[in-house]
Amino acid sequence: MATNPPSIFSDSRRKANRLRTLSLQAGISAPARFVLDDMVDDMAERLAFVRHEPEKVLVIGDYTGRMADEVLPHTASINAADLVGKHAIDLSRPFPVTGFDFVGVLGLLDTVNDLPGALIHLRQALAPGGMVIAMFAGSGSLPALRKAIYAAEPDRPAARMHPLVDTRAAAELLQRAGWKDPVVDSHDLTVRYRSMDRLIADLREQGLGNVLASPAPPLTRVGLDRARQAFMAEADEDGRVTETFSILTLSGRRSLAGT
Repeated sequence: MATNPPSIFSDSRRKANRLRTLSLQAGISAPARFVLDDMVDDMAERLAFVRHEPEKVLVIGDYTGRMADEVLPHTASINAADLVGKHAIDLSRPFPVTGFDFVGVLGLLDTVNDLPGALIHLRQALAPGGMVIAMFAGSGSLPALRKAIYAAEPDRPAARMHPLVDTRAAAELLQRAGWKDPVVDSHDLTVRYRSMDRLIADLREQGLGNVLASPAPPLTRVGLDRARQAFMAEADEDGRVTETFSILTLSGRRSLAGT
């Protein structure tokens, strides 16, 4: 008997968070976008390595437009989509258009309640032999911030940062979803900060904030001060804290038989 996946994340909060991100990216001078830029650069290298030159493409989550402008063949028919807007896609449901030679997903999958289902829908959106590359922040991301948040309320810690997928779990999910030639790997992106507040601002500008279905109440002023002090306790001799974003990459194909 089929059961619905647990509602760890709030769909309405995900969409509101995405709208805020798009607004900040459009309205702020030089907004942070280094996580997405890193994903685009990495995806470009992977496509070049496998010499995959698709003709019909779907790109989901690239608010910079770099995939279409700099990475994909100019002869390709490129469809751009996101969680919100005119061309919104619901990753938890079958896609309205299929038959793509390539689907690239930048971010977004880390806050899907039914990740196995989303991976199945991605495979079904491909033409036979088509390829998917999906990237998002995975397990091991933001260790300094997680430690600081825990220090803010050590006696009764609340869930303020959502759970993340690791490489082993991702590999098992790809097999369950029926991807052909599945590959899972990760790499670390490091950034140095002079304050926790600047890190929080960067996360908000890039849509990496908390979208849990049952969010914890805001930290008290005392708790926030504790978190800031714990964060800066990790600073090096230059007064900067090195934070890590562990980028998880899932890639695979649909079989030539179309299964």
